[in-house]
Amino acid sequence: MLQAAPALPVDTPVQPEAARHKHAVDALVEAAFGPGRYAKTAERLREGSRPTAGFVVETQGEVTGAVRLWPIVVGETPALFLGPIAVDAGRRGDGQGAALVQACLDHARATHASGVLLVGDPPYFQRFGFVAAPDVTLPGPVDRRRVLWAPVTQASAAGAVRAG
Repeated sequence: MLQAAPALPVDTPVQPEAARHKHAVDALVEAAFGPGRYAKTAERLREGSRPTAGFVVETQGEVTGAVRLWPIVVGETPALFLGPIAVDAGRRGDGQGAALVQACLDHARATHASGVLLVGDPPYFQRFGFVAAPDVTLPGPVDRRRVLWAPVTQASAAGAVRAG
């Protein structure tokens, strides 16, 4: 059901996040989003939860890109929530973000998830197969045009979202 993403640079090695990456990932997310991210609706879904999976890109031994997937329930359907995705400011535009999104979608396929939800920029994420999710309700204010769903085993999502 999920379309294949565009080809990515072969030199963008994505690896699973390990315990040794935690502080570097936290610092990268802080640098990318600042403390204001704690006020966002998406953060409500991550509070008190543990990521299902995380992926990083290391460049010369430093984490320069990171993303996590979180367990959520949409209506009555278990799913995955993607975010935050962060890439070092000096590395943006070199394919790391795309490689990280693709790693998340590959994980969703491998685990037979119903789909992946995120709040993001439609023109960027549509190339990966994300579509508008107008029937999904997040627990707080959000620009509804930015609520997107990537179907894996379920074509669409509907209902209130809560942490899984």
